[in-house]
Formats: sequence, C-alpha cells, structure tokens
Amino acid sequence: MSDDKTKSKRGVATRAAAAFTVDQVLSKGRSLDRALSLARSNQLPVRDQALVKALAFGALRWHHRHRLIIRELLDRPLRSRDHIIEALLSVGLFQLIDMRQPGYASVSATVEATRELQRPRAASLVNATLRRFQREQDTLLATVLDADEGRYSHPQWLIDCLRADWNGRAQQILTSALIRPPMWLRLNLARVDAAAYVKALQSEHGIGVTRLAGLPTAICLEQPLSIDELPGFTTGLVSVQDAGAQFAAALLDATPGMRVLDACAAPGGKTGHILERGGGQLEVIAVDIDANRNAMIRQNLERIGYTAEVITADAEQPWPGDSNARGSFDRILVDAPCSATGVIRRHPDIKFLRRYDDIGVFAARQGRLLDALWPLLKPGGRLLYATCSVLRVENHEVIGDFLRRQPKASEIRLSQVDMPETVVAESGPGYQLLPGPANTDGFYYALMERST
Repeated sequence: MSDDKTKSKRGVATRAAAAFTVDQVLSKGRSLDRALSLARSNQLPVRDQALVKALAFGALRWHHRHRLIIRELLDRPLRSRDHIIEALLSVGLFQLIDMRQPGYASVSATVEATRELQRPRAASLVNATLRRFQREQDTLLATVLDADEGRYSHPQWLIDCLRADWNGRAQQILTSALIRPPMWLRLNLARVDAAAYVKALQSEHGIGVTRLAGLPTAICLEQPLSIDELPGFTTGLVSVQDAGAQFAAALLDATPGMRVLDACAAPGGKTGHILERGGGQLEVIAVDIDANRNAMIRQNLERIGYTAEVITADAEQPWPGDSNARGSFDRILVDAPCSATGVIRRHPDIKFLRRYDDIGVFAARQGRLLDALWPLLKPGGRLLYATCSVLRVENHEVIGDFLRRQPKASEIRLSQVDMPETVVAESGPGYQLLPGPANTDGFYYALMERST
C-alpha cells in the first residue's frame, strides 16, 4: 500500500475512533476517559492516538454549538438510531472551525469514516452537510452564536446557574471552560530546588514556566510535556496537579506527628501532597469507595516514595458499626464528590454527564459526609472541605448549613494566607477559586476548627 493510501486510511480510522468516543459520552453516558479506552485508539500509532484524543475533546467541548449548527443544516432531524452520525458531524465541524485543517482532506476523511462506523448510507448526508457548512459558515455561525448554548457551548441550565451565582463573572467561567487546560506541576520542595528544576526544563526541553504567588510548589509549563519527558517524574520529584488543587495541602497544614484522614481521596494527588509537606512523618489514612481508583492512590504514593493506609469504604461510614474504631484525627480533608463544574476544561464530558437535578443530590451527600466525619476530628483539630465545583449550592450553602448544625465548628478565615487575586472571598463562608486569570481550575475551600 502506498504511503498516501496508508495515511488516508489512518486519517479515516482516527475520525471514526473520535466519533465513537464522542457518541459513547453523548448516548451512553460514559466518561470521556472510559469512552477513549473503549475506542481502542491505543491500537493506532502514537501520533494518531493524540489526534483521536484532540478530536474527541474538541468535539465535546464545542458540541452544544455543533448541535445547533447541525439542526440548521439538516432538513429533518437525525433518527435516534443514527446518533453516532451526529457525533461524527461534531468531529467534522470541530476540524473545520477550530483546528483549521485543510477542508478537502478533513471532509473526505470524515465522510469515509461512515464506512468505518458501519453507516455507509450516511456518507452522502455527512458529505453534503459539511460541504454546505463550508459554503455558509459565516452566516451559520452568526445565527448559532446568538444563542447562549451556541456562544458558550454549555447546557442552558448551567449557564443560568452560573449567572445566578456569579453575575458578571459568569462569562469568565464559561469561556475559561472552552480553552485547552494548561499543564501544572507540583514540586516536592523537600527533594528538589524549584529554580534548579525550572533550569532543567529550559535546558532539556527549551520550555519556560509561569508561577503563582503564594504557592511555591506550583509551576505551569508554557508547553505541555508527556510524563515520560518530565525530569524526575518517575522518581517522585514532581507530580502533575493543577495549582488550584495544590492549595488543599497548604491550607490543611498537617505537620509531622499528626494523624490525617483524607476522605474521598482517589486518585491520591492531594494525599501525596499532604505527605510531601509533612516529610512523610504523618499517619495518613486515605478512604475512597472505589477499589479501582484506590489502586491509583497506591501507585501514586509508591512513585513519590511515601506510604499511607488506603481503605476502600464509603466515607459516610468508613468503619461500619463503630465510629471510634480508628480513633480521632488532627486533620481531616473532605474532598467531596461534586458536580465538577470547576474542571470542565479538563473534562468536557461533565457538561453531558451532569443534570440540573444532580446538584441538589450532591449537596445532600456533601452535608452527610461532613456530619459523618466531623465526630472523628479531635478537639482543636481542623477539617478542610474542598470541592472542584463553582456552584454555591455545593459550596457556601453546604458549609453555611453545616456551621449552623454544629455549634462546636467555627470557620477559620484565611486572611493570613497569600491566596491569588482570583480567589473570591464573599461574605459567606469559605473561599472560591474561579477558573480564569490565574489559569487554574475552579475550587472551593472552607477550613473549620473544632472547639475544645
């Protein structure tokens, strides 16, 4: 087979794999990571695997916009059994609008992907739809971008919630979720000098970094690298972790000799950071309900050279039958399950996996977790509540209700902590880190102390 034919065949396979991935999220409700694994793109060459991932991420990131375009382009809606064709059209539109790939080659490979997907009869439809878009692109985009879902590529319910919660900041949150996320690293400063590490990145890869005031462990790469290329990754000198997530260990401030409970701990990034800050001289118990994700905690800790006791259990009742079975703790981190609306730029599938009705369910679960874990905290101990949500009902409201229920709980205001300017300290409890200017994800933190 000639090189051109081989390249063309690979191009078709990548489009088909990307469409399959998108469809698994949209119609099957699977996570993007799970969908990518089911697409078996790892059987493709490494370069093509990267393209499958880029196409799938991009199509999902912009699918609300694409869905409106598709409705404008089609004379009648697609049949329910042809949902994968909508996914394929979304992949094709992403190529034409955002990747700016040569139109002929992109359309041709996308059309041929219908055969790879066992939908050969849809080839003419896909071809006609994408060709028409090329001819009418400016008019179509002007029409679609006039609608909220087209402009921000989020579900309307979430756009409305963000506007209600954040008013003028909502646009910043929405547009930040549409960009490719940066690569933040966490340095183990007990084992590596920050300046020396930055110099190594520059000399080995020609890559510069940016820093975040008040967070010496965090550096942001100007260009991403694979973990295999990161100096010291395999030996635990550095880990991949968003800067916003790195505030958890700093705020918890567990010092040597303390007992620490990390609840809902998987995949273990914050667990590892807590141990690094404590020089490993902590007794840490990490609890998560998912046994498979707990295996990731153990792997991450092994890589950085620290140990913790990892327990598979529901954090609402980590030791069934006896709440005193494991004693009490100096520090508790409640990294609560949430809507994950602060990390959509890393996980665009969240926009399709979450529904408005889910938010109240999360808030109720978060309140139960706090009530269940609070009795395990020693008098004088501190509990840090954290989410990667930007919705007040999961953050300020959960903590406000908890403080009213627990007379021995008092919030520790963090004025002494050098937080970035993008942290919003409202009149209510806790601190909200919004995605945007500091180039971090969205996180909420509330630190509370138990009176003696």
